[in-house]
Amino acid sequence: MNWNKAEFFASYGQFSQIIPAGEKPEVAFSGRSNVGKSSLINKLLNRRSLARVSSKPGKTVTVNFFTVGWLKSDSTPSPHGIYAVDLPGYGYAKTAKSERERFGELTEKYINSGRIKLLVQLIDFRHPPTADDLLMIDFLKDRGIPFIIALTKADKLRKKQRAERRAALKAEIPHEGFDVIEFSAETGEGVTELRKALEKEIEKHS
Repeated sequence: MNWNKAEFFASYGQFSQIIPAGEKPEVAFSGRSNVGKSSLINKLLNRRSLARVSSKPGKTVTVNFFTVGWLKSDSTPSPHGIYAVDLPGYGYAKTAKSERERFGELTEKYINSGRIKLLVQLIDFRHPPTADDLLMIDFLKDRGIPFIIALTKADKLRKKQRAERRAALKAEIPHEGFDVIEFSAETGEGVTELRKALEKEIEKHS
C-alpha cells in the first residue's frame, strides 16, 4: 500500500450526490469537531494540507473522498488502492441546528449504506469519550462495521497521565473486538501502527 500516493477526489453535501460504491474499499474517519481528524489524515497520508485543518470547530460539513495508493511508485495502477473518507465532525454546539441535522443525516446514511470496510473512530486521548463518541461506537457495533479507535493528541499527555487515561478507558469503552492506537499528528506516533491495522483490514477486500 503506497500511502504517499494520495489525492483529493471529491466532496459531497448530500448522500444522493455521493459516487456509487466502486471497486476500491472505503475507509472512513469519524470524530467530534476539533478532535484532530484532518491532522491525522494528513499525517497518515504524509501530506501537509490534503485534508483542511482549521482552528474553528465544525468546519468539515461534507463527506470528503481522497484516493490513496491508486498508483504504484512507478505511476502504474495498483490493485491495493482505497478511498479515505473524511466524515463531518459532530458535537459542535455552535453549529446551527439545521446544519447539524443535515450533516448528521448525511453521516448516518453513508454509514448505513454498507460501503465502509473499516472506520477509524477518533477520540481525544486527554479526555473521557463524549456521549456522542460512545453513541457512535454503539452505532458501529450494532451494524457490525469494523472499526479502530485512534486516541489523538497523545503528545499532550505525560507518561503518568497516559497511564491514568489508559486505565480509565478500559471502563469507559469496553476493549473488545477492536484495536486502540495512541496517535500524535505532531510527533508521528502511531502512524506506522495505524497504517498496518488499515492494511490488514484492506487486504480482506482487495
